[in-house]
Amino acid sequence: MHLDDRVSLEPGKPKKGQSVRIEYRGLLAQCGADAIWSHIGKDGWTNIQDVPMHRTPEGNFSCTIDANANREINLCFKDSADHFDNNNGQNWCINIS
Repeated sequence: MHLDDRVSLEPGKPKKGQSVRIEYRGLLAQCGADAIWSHIGKDGWTNIQDVPMHRTPEGNFSCTIDANANREINLCFKDSADHFDNNNGQNWCINIS
């Protein structure tokens, strides 16, 4: 499932505890970032962590996380120079069922 043209998820509607693959092809990836991390919080940006992403053969970046939040996973992306792609200040949200 595509959250938008920059971020996609598999599965598209994760259940609590399920593994979720996140793929990012946004501005940081398009500008040639050498490394990208998913900046992830749970249920309103608690328990924040940075998860390293790996380059795919297509030039995108992906990682797998556990959907271990109660309601939602909040995320944005950053590169090695601490430039953020935060969806124009709105971040991205993965609803957990």
